[in-house]
Formats: sequence, structure tokens, C-alpha cells
Amino acid sequence: MTLAKICIFLGSLNALFAVALGAFGAHTLKAKLTTDMLVVYQTAVQYHFYHALGLLIIGLVAFHLPNNLWLKPSAILMFLGILLFCGSLYAMSVFNVRGIGMITPIGGLLFILAWLVLSISVWRS
Repeated sequence: MTLAKICIFLGSLNALFAVALGAFGAHTLKAKLTTDMLVVYQTAVQYHFYHALGLLIIGLVAFHLPNNLWLKPSAILMFLGILLFCGSLYAMSVFNVRGIGMITPIGGLLFILAWLVLSISVWRS
């Protein structure tokens, strides 16, 4: 499977999860979480969706630039950012796991690096 197809698959799957988790939060967790934790959860959903779209963008760019070596690292960074940033916020808000919040900035840094590497990949092509 090509990088383009993998990114579009992962991007669309993550968009599905973001929508499903957003609906779960709005309909189920709204009455169970404190206001502060609901905001944390909503932030996770928001960034999850943004970066699902980011994976889709990388996939589309990979269709047009199939030999670009910078796209794969960008996709990996974006996906790991979703896992670490959004995953830690989901765990923190739903399961009240406070210590995991130390991972969140690492996920945020991975997002920043993913976008930087994507911009470099397009610039250098």
C-alpha cells in the first residue's frame, strides 16, 4: 500500500473516531464530567479532528509527490501526535489520570514538527 493510501486511510479513520468521540462526549460525558474536564475532552476532540485532516492532506500531497521522502516522517509525527496529545487528554478527562498530562506537550510538539516537516516537503519538491 502506498504512503498516500495509508495516510488517507488513517486520516479518514481518525476523522471517524473524532466525530464518534465528539458525539460520545456531547451526549454521554456532558453530564458526567466536570466543566473543566469537559473542556479538556473537547480540546482533545478538536485537535484529533484537525490532525485527522492533516493526515488526509499528507495523503493528498503524497499522491502528487510520490517520491518525496519528507512526507512519511510528517505522517508518522502527525499520527504519534494524535496518539500522545489527544490520547493523553482523553485519558486525563475520562479516566481522571492526571499524571498522563505530562505527555500532552510532547504530542503538541509532534504536531508542530509534523506541520514543519510537511511544509519542508512541499518547499523542497
